[in-house]
Amino acid sequence: MNAMLQEQTQAAPVAGDHPLAGRPMSGAEIVVQVLADEGVDVVFGYSGGAILPVYDAVFRFNREHLAEDGSEPLPLIVPANEQGAGFMAQGYARASGKVGVALVTSGPGATNTVTPVRDAMADSVPIVVICGQVPTAAIGTDAFQEAPISSIMGSCAKHVFLVTDSSQLEATMRTAFEVARTGRPGPVVVDIPKDIQNASLRFNGKGQLPIPGYRSRLRAVAQARLGDRECTDFLDALGRAERPLLYVGGGVIAAEASRALRAFAEAFGIPVTTTLMGIGASDTTEALSLHMLGMHGTAFANYAVVDCDFLISVGARFDDRVAGVPKLFAQRAKYIAQFDIDPAEIDKVKRVDWHHLGDISLALDRLREKAASIGFDPRGQGRFAGWHAHIADLKKTHALDFDRSSALIQPYAVIEEINRLTRGEAIICTGVGQHQMWAAQYFDFTAPRRWLTSGSMGTMGFGLPAAIGAQFARRDLMVIDIDGDASIRMNIGELETVTTYELPVKVVVLNNCGDGMVRQWQKLFFKGRFSATDKSLHRKDFIKAAEADGFQYAVRLDRSEDLQRVIAEFIAFEGPAFLEVMIDPDACVYPMVGPGMSYAQMITGDHITSRDQVKSAETGPAEMF
Repeated sequence: MNAMLQEQTQAAPVAGDHPLAGRPMSGAEIVVQVLADEGVDVVFGYSGGAILPVYDAVFRFNREHLAEDGSEPLPLIVPANEQGAGFMAQGYARASGKVGVALVTSGPGATNTVTPVRDAMADSVPIVVICGQVPTAAIGTDAFQEAPISSIMGSCAKHVFLVTDSSQLEATMRTAFEVARTGRPGPVVVDIPKDIQNASLRFNGKGQLPIPGYRSRLRAVAQARLGDRECTDFLDALGRAERPLLYVGGGVIAAEASRALRAFAEAFGIPVTTTLMGIGASDTTEALSLHMLGMHGTAFANYAVVDCDFLISVGARFDDRVAGVPKLFAQRAKYIAQFDIDPAEIDKVKRVDWHHLGDISLALDRLREKAASIGFDPRGQGRFAGWHAHIADLKKTHALDFDRSSALIQPYAVIEEINRLTRGEAIICTGVGQHQMWAAQYFDFTAPRRWLTSGSMGTMGFGLPAAIGAQFARRDLMVIDIDGDASIRMNIGELETVTTYELPVKVVVLNNCGDGMVRQWQKLFFKGRFSATDKSLHRKDFIKAAEADGFQYAVRLDRSEDLQRVIAEFIAFEGPAFLEVMIDPDACVYPMVGPGMSYAQMITGDHITSRDQVKSAETGPAEMF
């Protein structure tokens, strides 16, 4: 009796504690309770022996906490494979801004998530991947389904935790979420041996691991403020400029700084161009929006970069797809400023004249306030009127265009029509390839977190599972996967996931019967030597595949005269919808800045006006893809 009273006393929470503090729990139950505490409302994962205790704990948690309508508080979404689970977690995170969660078993289950973990790291996406592991005593013995995940993931993730002390499990889980979402977001992997999951523990309801160095760096960045001197230097440079340009990256979206960016651009009248990852940070329908720059950016955006005299980089990293030849990138700019949160990005590729490490929103708002306090108003004074006229002329003269008289279906026309119907309000996910670039070029985006694509890693197969994750994050928005026939093959099994969970995801496959982007490179830079792409897979009947996986709407569009009617039906259809479009197999992505070339050497094709005479050339053996 005394022992029972003592346990009840220890389990009783004090005021302000977690209501479950002191309660006996298994390690698996603690994992699930931390997920609930962190606000996780969906988990994507595939089960297996080494993670079964956690799966069982999820089942019991849901059964004990059913909502009045019978819905589960922590639904577990089962994909076709673990790579799909990782990309679903990413789609959820990218669309919501919250941490996505994938739950997988040991060995092949964990190694199947290496690609989405690396992809999330490359694009700064916050996910937590929880992996089962063989019992601690068996680690290193080549036990069944054992893999050295801490070593494998160590070079791919923001951080990896291998839990070998059960008393540290709860603190480790909470710290994983902290690390994933703070600073420059990224993927965190937690590897949990089966005996740790089964251990009898006591739930604390709070506590994190001591990581003083990391938290100290976070505080330094969070507390950083622009002083009067820094503001004066920036505004003096802007006052001397005649052609300023905002170059905006995915860091703005990750920092939830789109509002501050738009207010800053509007206040000073500065045109905005974004990277692939920055699409949506500014409203692409605005007059001073130049949409995307870079290798496949709009011609007018790239020419604006060439012409600008003050480049302002915000949350961007001068990557090779934008600043392909760093010394020639924005070569006429007399002054370059950079806003970022990661000190590693300052002067990494391109030296800058002014920089600020800190909260982007606070910094941009501070500059606006400082300008107002000293009466600095370049827009009101019409200082950049000539630059605005030049931007308008660039957008008119070098607009995106294509062969509108072709009898073949042009992919650009397909995207234009979908965009006309969705008006920049849908979430657009993509695979990787030509269709990805066409989507980036021809869709409008009025808000952030509505453009989801694999940027730095360029992972084929990303689009469909990411769309599934995005639909769970945003039930209120239409989610469309724009995919290619080669890219969707990588994770085509997730079509069944769409219908199993009755998600109204819409899938478009732009089918050119091959790896179109690789063929384009081979055509332009390898003199038409179509090595491997001349043997691309092309026998699959995608309509039958979609129907087999439960799509009630599965249609093939192969006549250009049917384009508007079919797309309207596709968009209007309630529930999952699949549309295969047989496009012109020779359609290319233009503009294109080839490897080792500057923006002045941009290839614009036959239908986009170029202001330079450019000829394609065979690449050297050392050029990057």
